[in-house]
Amino acid sequence: MPFRKVEPEKLSYSVVRQIERLILQGILRPGERLPAERELSERLGVSRPSLREAVAELQEAGLLTARAGAGIFVAEVLGSAFAPALIQLFASHEEAVFDYLDFRRDLEGLAAERAARLGSDTDLQVVDAILSKMEAAHLKRDPADEARLDAEFHMAIIEASHNVVMLHMMRSMFDLLRQGVFYNRQVMFKQRMTRDALLDQHRAINAAIQSREPEAARAVVEAHLSYVRQALEDDLKASRNEAVAQLRYEHEQARR
Repeated sequence: MPFRKVEPEKLSYSVVRQIERLILQGILRPGERLPAERELSERLGVSRPSLREAVAELQEAGLLTARAGAGIFVAEVLGSAFAPALIQLFASHEEAVFDYLDFRRDLEGLAAERAARLGSDTDLQVVDAILSKMEAAHLKRDPADEARLDAEFHMAIIEASHNVVMLHMMRSMFDLLRQGVFYNRQVMFKQRMTRDALLDQHRAINAAIQSREPEAARAVVEAHLSYVRQALEDDLKASRNEAVAQLRYEHEQARR
């Protein structure tokens, strides 16, 4: 008969599985510092030797990393999602910007649909709370906070979709966006009229998700990112046109 005695699970293995789940679910984030050993062992209800064994295993797996004199951190696992050579290609070729936005439109439309259908009440409260912060930041002259909260708002929707593969892929994409690989997000917030339109679009996204209308949520996210795409395309055209105009002006001045 294919039966074996049930072996008691090692405490260190239980710790490993719990930390793995927290990283997988996006609760523990790349670069986040774990509590000190004594505090963490007390929270988990295990001995410090069992905790050390678990941490060593997670370090071996590449999920945790030690920094001398600083502690144990969640590894920057998102950095390996794209090879450096590919990141450089993204940064140096204009078409990558629009492919990136098309990718986001498709994936985030699906995420919004799932969030409206599957997100918990707490998930939706987080989305709504970030929108409230965006509305407060909208009143400031400097758009930096509003641009940062824009990314947080979109990530909160992806988190509310409860798809861990989508979560980690999109976090990686947003990490490249924060690095300015695709474009400077603040470009989108430099004009008051554009800022007003973007805020209204985020309000519409939030309203559809809060009312749990999956199809409407998907549609408004897709419309929002199509607007962003067009605005960036217009900005790039304007920059190219200005460069040509400068050449004409310099040439005209030289003829005098």
